[in-house]
Amino acid sequence: MKEIRTVDITRYITPLREGGSLPAIVEADDGFLYVLKFRGAGQGIKALIAELIGGEVARALGFRVPEIVLATVDPAFGRTEPDEEIQDLLKFSEGLNLALHYLSGAITFDPAVTKIDALTASKIVWLDALLMNVDRTVRNTNMLMWQKELWLIDHGASLYFHHADTPWQKASENPFVQIKDHVLLSKATELDKADEEFKELITISTLESIVSIIPDEWLVKENESSVEENRIAYTNFLIKRMAHSKTFIQQAQHAQQAII
Repeated sequence: MKEIRTVDITRYITPLREGGSLPAIVEADDGFLYVLKFRGAGQGIKALIAELIGGEVARALGFRVPEIVLATVDPAFGRTEPDEEIQDLLKFSEGLNLALHYLSGAITFDPAVTKIDALTASKIVWLDALLMNVDRTVRNTNMLMWQKELWLIDHGASLYFHHADTPWQKASENPFVQIKDHVLLSKATELDKADEEFKELITISTLESIVSIIPDEWLVKENESSVEENRIAYTNFLIKRMAHSKTFIQQAQHAQQAII
């Protein structure tokens, strides 16, 4: 896996007032536009960890995901911002944040307009069940159509167990009941095939490589665990969850039966 890039944010362009985290379109020192996710917003750094892990696991499985970069916000960045809410957000987000390459002209995926085949739908449902992603619903699909191709975005609501400090060992074996709300569940009729393909595609080494790119400063917790112990916990969660994939597959299949 290639090393993730780091950019410096040079210009705040406009907020994306979706949800409570107030991501923003910004420009960086490499001349590109990004959607910036702030460490000082909503669920904080844990949402950035989930965004990074979720996005890179999706990429490793063959999905199209905008490039993810680490993005530095300078202390002086928000001083000229007139909106007090945004000014506070910038102030509390000084340092290392996360951003995704901005797909200019992309439109929100609409299942009524764009048809997805059963295997693709099954693979996306499998991914979100693995990650425990609660945010791929009819109300908010978190998928885009760009240049006639499907792109996955916004994985910050994944791995929600870490917000409640649920032990990863227990969370890794749990079914994912929220899969019942997934926008593609009714079309995901090839979950067993998706499971078989993905388990051949992604390795323990791949998962270790993805988790290794989480910045050390994001892994400092209030508990007594070290940075390395927290990093190992994320890796082991993913490894064990894949090993127990039949549990979340069966949960998804039962949820399908309930909506038929």
